[in-house]
Amino acid sequence: MKESVKDNQKRLTEQHFPESCHVCLIYESEEQRQKIISEYTAEGLRHGELVRYFTDETTPETVRSWLLDLGVELSEAEKTGSFAISKAENAYCPEGKFEPRKMIDRSVTRYGQAKEAGYTGSRACGEMTWALKDIPGSDHLLEYEALLNTVTSTFPHTGMCQYDARLFDGATLFKILQVHPYMIAHGQVVRNPFYLRPEELLSELKSGDN
Repeated sequence: MKESVKDNQKRLTEQHFPESCHVCLIYESEEQRQKIISEYTAEGLRHGELVRYFTDETTPETVRSWLLDLGVELSEAEKTGSFAISKAENAYCPEGKFEPRKMIDRSVTRYGQAKEAGYTGSRACGEMTWALKDIPGSDHLLEYEALLNTVTSTFPHTGMCQYDARLFDGATLFKILQVHPYMIAHGQVVRNPFYLRPEELLSELKSGDN
């Protein structure tokens, strides 16, 4: 029997995300995405983490409504800075172009700031449709995703990248799978069998440029 979105959500909420994991969510249903993303984000806030949401197509008001429906109190979280919603394009391309290594450096800086501020971890969630807007440097998206897997910070940090299967082509989505050690499958966080080590993927990308 086909599992309902509600069943998938229950399975997701019964487990915690592995510490310091890089997760891929490839989705086709907005209902499916909402359930998974809202619980993932809420879990970070409940556990005292610094949480950042980077939105592209979803309005900030919609994201807030998802969390409010779960009983998450956002006014204090946003006031203290423990939760913030930013436009994805501004977060990933603050200078008008996408530079993977600078983005990685900013992430590592955020981990350090979160640790100093007393947070238990850092959690981010990004809508990746910004990469379809022909922003300079966006063709280096796979490089960025692979580099995320080289970060050695001991401070707990979790990131979930959202990819809409209705907008990204199949070949791109397969490559996206290869750069995420974890994925969401049937409402569960699982190790990704298609994952390639970052050095292997980066070498492949370099060879393709030659």
